[in-house]
Amino acid sequence: MEGIASRMWEIRQETPSDALHIEQLAEHSFGPGRFAKSAYRLREGVDADKDLGFVAIEEGAFRGSVRFWPVYVGRDPVLMLGPLAVQSDQRGRGIGIALMNRGIEAARARGHRAIILVGDPPYYSRVGFSAIARGRVMFPGPVDPARVLGLALADGALDTLEGQIRRARLDNPVCADGAPLGAAE
Repeated sequence: MEGIASRMWEIRQETPSDALHIEQLAEHSFGPGRFAKSAYRLREGVDADKDLGFVAIEEGAFRGSVRFWPVYVGRDPVLMLGPLAVQSDQRGRGIGIALMNRGIEAARARGHRAIILVGDPPYYSRVGFSAIARGRVMFPGPVDPARVLGLALADGALDTLEGQIRRARLDNPVCADGAPLGAAE
Protein backbone atom coordinates (compact mmCIF):
# COMPACT_ATOMS: atom_id res chain seq x y z
CA MET A 1 0.00 0.00 0.00
CA GLU A 2 1.33 3.40 -0.93
CA GLY A 3 2.11 5.82 1.89
CA ILE A 4 0.37 9.16 2.34
CA ALA A 5 2.65 12.18 2.68
CA SER A 6 1.51 14.72 5.26
CA ARG A 7 3.54 17.82 5.96
CA MET A 8 7.09 16.44 6.23
CA TRP A 9 6.29 12.91 7.35
CA GLU A 10 4.82 9.93 5.55
CA ILE A 11 2.02 7.77 6.94
CA ARG A 12 2.35 4.20 5.67
CA GLN A 13 1.08 0.78 6.59
CA GLU A 14 3.05 -0.98 9.30
CA THR A 15 5.40 -3.76 8.17
CA PRO A 16 6.89 -6.60 10.25
CA SER A 17 10.22 -4.75 10.33
CA ASP A 18 8.53 -1.91 12.27
CA ALA A 19 7.67 -4.12 15.27
CA LEU A 20 10.80 -3.31 17.31
CA HIS A 21 10.41 0.45 16.72
CA ILE A 22 6.74 0.27 17.73
CA GLU A 23 7.54 -1.62 20.93
CA GLN A 24 10.36 0.78 21.83
CA LEU A 25 8.09 3.77 21.24
CA ALA A 26 5.35 2.25 23.44
CA GLU A 27 7.90 1.54 26.18
CA HIS A 28 9.21 5.09 26.04
CA SER A 29 5.74 6.68 25.81
CA PHE A 30 3.81 4.59 28.35
CA GLY A 31 6.37 2.69 30.44
CA PRO A 32 6.02 -0.75 31.99
CA GLY A 33 2.80 0.18 33.85
CA ARG A 34 0.94 0.02 30.54
CA PHE A 35 0.64 -3.76 30.82
CA ALA A 36 -1.62 -3.44 33.86
CA LYS A 37 -4.16 -1.22 32.08
CA SER A 38 -7.45 -2.76 30.99
CA ALA A 39 -6.96 -1.91 27.31
CA TYR A 40 -3.56 -3.63 27.28
CA ARG A 41 -4.97 -6.67 29.04
CA LEU A 42 -7.53 -7.03 26.23
CA ARG A 43 -4.65 -7.07 23.72
CA GLU A 44 -2.73 -9.88 25.45
CA GLY A 45 -2.54 -12.90 23.20
CA VAL A 46 -4.28 -11.10 20.34
CA ASP A 47 -2.65 -9.89 17.15
CA ALA A 48 -3.47 -6.36 16.03
CA ASP A 49 -5.37 -6.12 12.75
CA LYS A 50 -2.47 -6.35 10.29
CA ASP A 51 -4.25 -4.17 7.74
CA LEU A 52 -4.87 -1.36 10.22
CA GLY A 53 -1.43 -0.69 11.69
CA PHE A 54 0.16 2.56 10.51
CA VAL A 55 3.45 4.32 11.18
CA ALA A 56 4.74 7.83 10.62
CA ILE A 57 8.21 8.14 9.09
CA GLU A 58 10.11 11.37 8.54
CA GLU A 59 13.43 11.45 6.69
CA GLY A 60 13.99 7.82 7.65
CA ALA A 61 13.18 8.43 11.35
CA PHE A 62 10.35 6.60 13.08
CA ARG A 63 7.97 9.24 14.53
CA GLY A 64 4.80 7.41 15.61
CA SER A 65 2.42 4.48 15.30
CA VAL A 66 -1.18 3.44 15.74
CA ARG A 67 -2.78 0.01 15.87
CA PHE A 68 -6.33 -1.32 15.99
CA TRP A 69 -7.46 -4.53 17.73
CA PRO A 70 -10.54 -6.70 17.28
CA VAL A 71 -12.83 -6.81 20.32
CA TYR A 72 -16.47 -7.42 21.06
CA VAL A 73 -18.76 -5.11 22.98
CA GLY A 74 -21.54 -7.45 24.01
CA ARG A 75 -22.27 -9.27 20.74
CA ASP A 76 -21.01 -6.52 18.44
CA PRO A 77 -17.59 -6.76 16.79
CA VAL A 78 -15.76 -3.43 16.99
CA LEU A 79 -12.20 -2.17 16.83
CA MET A 80 -10.23 -0.85 19.78
CA LEU A 81 -7.74 1.89 18.92
CA GLY A 82 -4.40 1.90 20.65
CA PRO A 83 -1.83 2.42 21.48
CA LEU A 84 -1.38 5.66 19.60
CA ALA A 85 2.19 6.75 20.26
CA VAL A 86 4.26 9.64 18.97
CA GLN A 87 7.88 10.41 19.84
CA SER A 88 7.76 12.80 22.79
CA ASP A 89 9.82 15.50 21.04
CA GLN A 90 7.50 15.32 18.01
CA ARG A 91 4.17 15.81 19.79
CA GLY A 92 2.03 18.78 18.81
CA ARG A 93 2.89 18.54 15.10
CA GLY A 94 -0.27 16.64 14.09
CA ILE A 95 1.37 13.25 13.65
CA GLY A 96 -1.03 11.47 16.02
CA ILE A 97 -4.08 13.00 14.33
CA ALA A 98 -2.73 12.03 10.89
CA LEU A 99 -2.12 8.44 12.07
CA MET A 100 -5.63 8.16 13.49
CA ASN A 101 -7.26 9.66 10.40
CA ARG A 102 -5.44 7.16 8.18
CA GLY A 103 -6.49 4.25 10.41
CA ILE A 104 -10.10 5.43 10.63
CA GLU A 105 -10.26 5.82 6.84
CA ALA A 106 -8.88 2.30 6.35
CA ALA A 107 -11.23 0.78 8.96
CA ARG A 108 -14.24 2.40 7.32
CA ALA A 109 -13.12 1.17 3.87
CA ARG A 110 -12.87 -2.38 5.26
CA GLY A 111 -16.44 -2.28 6.53
CA HIS A 112 -15.86 -1.90 10.27
CA ARG A 113 -18.79 -0.25 12.04
CA ALA A 114 -17.30 1.31 15.18
CA ILE A 115 -14.08 2.06 17.06
CA ILE A 116 -13.70 2.42 20.82
CA LEU A 117 -10.82 3.56 23.00
CA VAL A 118 -9.87 4.83 26.42
CA GLY A 119 -8.44 8.31 26.16
CA ASP A 120 -8.53 12.06 26.61
CA PRO A 121 -11.86 13.35 25.24
CA PRO A 122 -10.62 16.78 24.05
CA TYR A 123 -7.80 15.21 22.02
CA TYR A 124 -9.73 12.34 20.45
CA SER A 125 -12.76 14.49 19.70
CA ARG A 126 -10.57 16.18 17.07
CA VAL A 127 -11.10 13.11 14.86
CA GLY A 128 -14.73 12.53 15.82
CA PHE A 129 -14.65 10.40 19.00
CA SER A 130 -17.20 11.16 21.68
CA ALA A 131 -18.03 9.86 25.14
CA ILE A 132 -20.10 6.70 25.32
CA ALA A 133 -22.91 6.93 27.85
CA ARG A 134 -21.67 5.90 31.29
CA GLY A 135 -22.12 2.20 31.96
CA ARG A 136 -23.05 1.17 28.40
CA VAL A 137 -19.60 -0.16 27.51
CA MET A 138 -17.72 -1.88 30.32
CA PHE A 139 -14.05 -2.80 30.37
CA PRO A 140 -13.00 -5.91 32.31
CA GLY A 141 -10.98 -3.82 34.77
CA PRO A 142 -10.76 -0.35 36.22
CA VAL A 143 -11.34 2.38 33.62
CA ASP A 144 -12.59 5.93 34.12
CA PRO A 145 -16.01 5.82 32.38
CA ALA A 146 -15.59 9.44 31.23
CA ARG A 147 -12.60 8.31 29.13
CA VAL A 148 -14.46 5.53 27.27
CA LEU A 149 -14.93 6.99 23.80
CA GLY A 150 -16.46 5.74 20.57
CA LEU A 151 -16.59 6.60 16.90
CA ALA A 152 -19.34 5.33 14.60
CA LEU A 153 -18.05 4.38 11.15
CA ALA A 154 -21.56 3.42 10.04
CA ASP A 155 -24.79 5.27 10.81
CA GLY A 156 -26.14 4.32 14.22
CA ALA A 157 -23.26 1.98 15.08
CA LEU A 158 -22.85 3.43 18.59
CA ASP A 159 -26.57 3.75 19.33
CA THR A 160 -27.02 0.14 20.40
CA LEU A 161 -23.45 -0.63 21.44
CA GLU A 162 -23.71 -2.03 24.95
CA GLY A 163 -22.06 -4.62 27.15
CA GLN A 164 -18.80 -6.02 28.42
CA ILE A 165 -15.72 -5.66 26.21
CA ARG A 166 -13.89 -8.90 25.52
CA ARG A 167 -11.30 -10.24 23.12
CA ALA A 168 -12.60 -11.20 19.70
CA ARG A 169 -10.15 -14.10 19.55
CA LEU A 170 -6.98 -15.46 21.10
CA ASP A 171 -4.11 -15.76 18.63
CA ASN A 172 -1.28 -16.56 21.05
CA PRO A 173 -2.14 -18.37 24.30
CA VAL A 174 -0.95 -16.53 27.40
CA CYS A 175 -0.70 -17.34 31.11
CA ALA A 176 -2.78 -15.51 33.68
CA ASP A 177 0.11 -13.06 34.17
CA GLY A 178 0.18 -12.27 30.45
CA ALA A 179 3.34 -14.20 29.60
CA PRO A 180 3.22 -16.45 26.54
CA LEU A 181 2.60 -20.09 27.44
CA GLY A 182 5.83 -22.02 27.44
CA ALA A 183 7.95 -18.94 28.16
CA ALA A 184 11.12 -19.59 30.12
CA GLU A 185 11.20 -18.34 33.69
